[in-house]
Amino acid sequence: MTTWRESLVRAGGLLAVVAVIAWAWAGTEFELAKLMHGLPRIGAFLDRMVPPDVSIWRTVLIATLETLQIPILGTAFGAVVSILLGLAAASNLTPIWVHQPVKAVLGILRGVPVILLALLFVSSVGLGPFPGVLPVAVHSTGMLGKFYSESFENAGRGPMEALQTTGADWWQIVRFAVLPQIAPDLARDTLFRFEMNLRESLVLGLVGAGGIGFYIHMYTRSFHYEKVATLTLVVLTMVVTIEQISVYLRNRLS
Repeated sequence: MTTWRESLVRAGGLLAVVAVIAWAWAGTEFELAKLMHGLPRIGAFLDRMVPPDVSIWRTVLIATLETLQIPILGTAFGAVVSILLGLAAASNLTPIWVHQPVKAVLGILRGVPVILLALLFVSSVGLGPFPGVLPVAVHSTGMLGKFYSESFENAGRGPMEALQTTGADWWQIVRFAVLPQIAPDLARDTLFRFEMNLRESLVLGLVGAGGIGFYIHMYTRSFHYEKVATLTLVVLTMVVTIEQISVYLRNRLS
């Protein structure tokens, strides 16, 4: 039976949530009336995108391939480095003076916004897909390194202790006792990160890092909205397709 103390705590928690939402509402100047007033402008913007201009199919093809290449290469680089850093960051595999600094490095890597990394690399190596790969790889390393290290830490102790009694070294324990247990988890985490990287690569193009986002930004600035519509439809199709493939593969690995 619920006591008056528990009821009071729940009521206080509910009031706190309502207060935070109200604070956010006021701070963002959220107004439904302003949104309703702006709906005709949204309709006018969408009207300028009809019909889509399919004459830019060559540009669409090049941009689509770039948009796929950026997350593929960025995720691959990030996954390779994350395996090494994830092993070093696992508290059950390394001493505290190793895994604590590595965890801190991974936190820094994933804490820097991807868009800031993109601006940094665009300013240093120029425009194009290459500076798009670099921020994706760096941020993927921070996130995947964290996920991988947690998977390593959740590996069962039984197989590891069994190999230790036979005199196996550290790498043999990792290779034959840890990795076989968590390989499906590593694959699922990598596929999920690839989905995120695909979406981020679309945004990175807005700052000159190649891909479809770059062309969307270019055509928007030149008021070629019918071309933007074509690229937008390609983006939606690509994202939905990749997501369905990724979900299927993750289910197969479960």
